[in-house]
Amino acid sequence: MSKVLVRATNWLGDAVMSLPAIRAVRQVFPHAHVAVLARPSVADLYARETAIDQVIPYPAPKGFGARREFAARLRAERFDGAILLQNAFDAALIVWLAGIPERIGYRRDGRGMLLTCAIPVPEPGDIPRHERFYYLELLRRAGLIERFPESGAIRLDGIGEARAAGAAHLSALGVAGPVIGISPSAAYGDAKRWLPERFAESGRQLAGQLAASVLVFGAAAERPLCETVADPLRRAGIEVRNLAGETSLREFIDLAAACRLFLTNDSGAMHISSALGVPTVAVFGATDDTTTGPTGALARVVREHAECSPCLLRECPIDHRCMTRVAAAAVTAAASPLLSPTENQWTHGPKS
Repeated sequence: MSKVLVRATNWLGDAVMSLPAIRAVRQVFPHAHVAVLARPSVADLYARETAIDQVIPYPAPKGFGARREFAARLRAERFDGAILLQNAFDAALIVWLAGIPERIGYRRDGRGMLLTCAIPVPEPGDIPRHERFYYLELLRRAGLIERFPESGAIRLDGIGEARAAGAAHLSALGVAGPVIGISPSAAYGDAKRWLPERFAESGRQLAGQLAASVLVFGAAAERPLCETVADPLRRAGIEVRNLAGETSLREFIDLAAACRLFLTNDSGAMHISSALGVPTVAVFGATDDTTTGPTGALARVVREHAECSPCLLRECPIDHRCMTRVAAAAVTAAASPLLSPTENQWTHGPKS
């Protein structure tokens, strides 16, 4: 193939976990033009990847006519093949309508008839548990790779540049000194959210250790939630900025790269911060850290035993015990060793 289209995943965390597969596509087709079709909400993540030549925003057109019109624009690009990392029927329909000759994807969502290479979905136990292997297995079963590449810590490209841009942004905000990032939200549902007052308490303890400021991140709709974290910190005399709804994805990546530490739930923000090589502490409860946890030596997961965890539900139907059992002191204890220069590779600067 001289021109390859990769249909990206829609969620930010999944997008990070799919990067090893996209980089493997580049290794398989080193001289090809590799384009990624991605929702605008995650497009900026792929735009900084050196394995990708082109990012095509996919605005999720409504109705069959709008899809045909978008597919006609793809047809004009004359792709030789499409690799669908996204599982939906729509992903296969678009590349079929675009007349792309080779269409590779998992046989899911009733779309097998639209694929030229419909791959059976792995059964539990077929592959390592972490989700990055799900995307790599598609390539292996399609015969594009023989074995999984080395895939320990997932890292974004251009970390050094992102950190420099983040530092400049902090200077423009008037924020000096070390910074701790906190992301108390989780797009999948409330079941994944640790208690905001405990984020605030742990942030207060760690900011005191570092003499740091705190940035609280979230979407515009999550601004009230983020304020429940920011307000106690402000009253404790800590400089804090509630940036919910005030940053694009590109700006968030840059600011996260400039953080000295990041506290978060299982969320897209968690995957971004850990993939930037920033010391990251993530609180897990309803979800499974062995499948969607952060990667690398600077990432820590905090969870407490609950009989019903991981339930993988969006909303807790009982008392949210998997999260209420996690004390602020436990998160502080997990984070504190990451602040030591002898333990923390971040102090030497992550590789870009």
